[in-house]
Amino acid sequence: MHLTLDQGKQVVAIARTTLDSFVKTGRYKKGGQVAPYLAEKRGVFVTLNTVGQGEAALRGCIGFPYPIKPLGEAVQEAAVFAASDDPRFVPVSAEELGEIVVEVSVLTPPVEVKVKNRKELPVKVKVGEDGLMVSNEFTSGLLLPQVAPEQGWDAEQFLDQACLKAGLSMDSWLMPSTKIQTFQADIFTEKSPNGDVAKVAFPVS
Repeated sequence: MHLTLDQGKQVVAIARTTLDSFVKTGRYKKGGQVAPYLAEKRGVFVTLNTVGQGEAALRGCIGFPYPIKPLGEAVQEAAVFAASDDPRFVPVSAEELGEIVVEVSVLTPPVEVKVKNRKELPVKVKVGEDGLMVSNEFTSGLLLPQVAPEQGWDAEQFLDQACLKAGLSMDSWLMPSTKIQTFQADIFTEKSPNGDVAKVAFPVS
């Protein structure tokens, strides 16, 4: 189920309110959302980008790949984790909140891509539409749909980078033991810190 722009604005508002409250006070008010779509279990990621000198820099990104939690609850928890538990960054400080843009990606369930010849995998990946999850029995890694067009990657480069994200060698997607899954996302982002919200779309290759 795709979210409308109004629903996207609401999920971003939930993430922003949770982020601001948690960073400033160490607490946030759980729940309180009554819209039926927020009670549906959905995968979701919250991305925090710092805007400075006209350029955006990643500040945190954590979420739930699978639909294991109600959307409203998942958005709140992902916002908190992105601010405090992303191992790549120190926790977000209150002084940074005015420079952070909040982005929420609401995911479809991941689906395994199956091909007879592994070299055919890039043909099955739509840059600008698909996100990637790469895994084997020991590790996994995920890249959201917006990452490839933002970085200028083609489908093969996207697969390479998803393997690296999982801690594997770049060409591991060629190995039968590596599971490749795709998913799509409704992506909504603040245009500026605490500003208007827009739906994000990229040309599909």
